[in-house]
Amino acid sequence: MEANLIFALASFVLAAVLIWQREVIPQKLRRGMAIISLALVAFAFFLIVYSFFTAGS
Repeated sequence: MEANLIFALASFVLAAVLIWQREVIPQKLRRGMAIISLALVAFAFFLIVYSFFTAGS
């Protein structure tokens, strides 16, 4: 459970940093990092929802 929480926080923080610092990130890295960050945030959201569904069992 703690690993899911740490992963979710890390992925959301990475996405926030990419949004706030998008002017500083080089153009070649920007698209790839955004896609990876989006995938990590989507997976973190899935883990959060899955942990809520399995909490009662």
